[in-house]
Amino acid sequence: MSDDEIPEGEPAEPAEPSESLADIRSQRLAKLDRLRTEGLTPYPYRFDRDRTLAELRAEFGHLEPGEETEVEVQVAGRVMLKREQGRLTFVTLRDRDGEVQLFVSQGVLGREDFAAFNDLDLGDWLGVCGTVMTTRKGELSVKVFSHLLLAKALRPLPDKWKGLSEVDTRYRQRYVDLIVNEEARATFVIRTKAVQALRDRLRDRGYLEVETPVLSLIQGGATARPFVTHYNALDLDTYLRIALELPLKRLIVGGMEKVFEIGRVFRNEGIDTRHNPEFTMLESYEAFVDYTDMMDLVEELISSAAEAAIGTTTVVVRGEEISLAPPYRRATMIELIREHVGVEVHPSMSVEELHAVLDGLGLGYDPAWGPGRLVSELYDGRIEPLLIEPTFVLDYPREISPLAKPHREDPHLVERFELIVGGRELANAYSELNDPVDQLARFRGEAALKAAGDPEAGDVDLDYVRALEYGMPPAGGMGMGIDRLTMLLAQVESIREVILFPTLRPEVGLDESEFRTASETDGD
Repeated sequence: MSDDEIPEGEPAEPAEPSESLADIRSQRLAKLDRLRTEGLTPYPYRFDRDRTLAELRAEFGHLEPGEETEVEVQVAGRVMLKREQGRLTFVTLRDRDGEVQLFVSQGVLGREDFAAFNDLDLGDWLGVCGTVMTTRKGELSVKVFSHLLLAKALRPLPDKWKGLSEVDTRYRQRYVDLIVNEEARATFVIRTKAVQALRDRLRDRGYLEVETPVLSLIQGGATARPFVTHYNALDLDTYLRIALELPLKRLIVGGMEKVFEIGRVFRNEGIDTRHNPEFTMLESYEAFVDYTDMMDLVEELISSAAEAAIGTTTVVVRGEEISLAPPYRRATMIELIREHVGVEVHPSMSVEELHAVLDGLGLGYDPAWGPGRLVSELYDGRIEPLLIEPTFVLDYPREISPLAKPHREDPHLVERFELIVGGRELANAYSELNDPVDQLARFRGEAALKAAGDPEAGDVDLDYVRALEYGMPPAGGMGMGIDRLTMLLAQVESIREVILFPTLRPEVGLDESEFRTASETDGD
């Protein structure tokens, strides 16, 4: 075994799990007190690093094995591994961008500073000054001649191999998950790159990024149960927005022509692998185009996001490789039902006829649903989960699409599509309804459903109707789920994997007794 680097596949130091958390924390608190007694601060205000660890590797990755330089660097990161070998200590230091080995010698630091260095624990944040070198095996390292503790970690990191044992703990303590789980870090890098690519493409197309209110006096923009809060200054109940749509279309009325927003929306509904009560949407609206143009836009955005985030347009879904490169298949909802189920349905049929079709397929329904909702239920239950390759599902029933323009060839339908990939909705778009008389009638229909007890139905937004009366040009609009796009690109199955802090039940058993210091326990 070489004596000039941390051996791969071996523990960096004796594992701590044999001791209880309380014991480990007590030992580290004692170190904290000792540092303060010696006049040292375990939490200094700053450290002037001159490069990240990735930049260090990029700059000095060409060094030959055993090569030493006189280049001094200042780097910082978290202590992830530590191995003591007599008068040498080897540490793996990690920052956001990478890792590097620290080569620490008693001969360089002196006995006292070397002992202080060895008193560091895994998880501590550390700044070091030193010269760049490589070990005999070619491991890029920093030969340390001074160090500064930047933050003392009072809790041990999870076991290197077992990690966090419970999935809920990973989500609840995301700060720990990101320390020990390389896949989690990679997922959120993918998310960041994808969102940046979406922004870049839209800006290249002349879109303006805007911000619209999170609080609204009107429930609308989508069919969903809202969160309700209270605005004390005005003594009014307000809703957290369930969509970005209506404020953005007001901006089209105002002549902004191309706008988009990426923002949080809130829906007071269940939590599962595909749904979180708060999630992120991209919505964009463009004047003078229709839903066919939105299909072209969606293809461009998704393929560009894939290239930027993962370097390819090929992803694996349910064990099957699929391509996100355009063009995507385009098929109507009616065609897809005929293709997969072998029945002919249409929103112009009577409810009795459609009840018979759904009964024959073993699908349930609410007797109050109209023909359009029944056709949609058949599609949702039997067709959508089968659509693995990217597919634009076109021309939805008018009954379930209160903000979309009537289909120019069939009054029972609207010009709307959803993009389905891997059996999941990824984007939704319309030729936008801009007839104020028709829009008011549809709002009234929604309000009637709400009055009858439907918590997902919307209100009559008279201000939006007034905006349309000033004239909104023909327009296409699109909404895309950022979380589901990230799931697709990162190839994960749960939405919680792509939201840094997903919604969870309150933690049981966490109380202040776990955080007591030594002085607080002396009287026990």
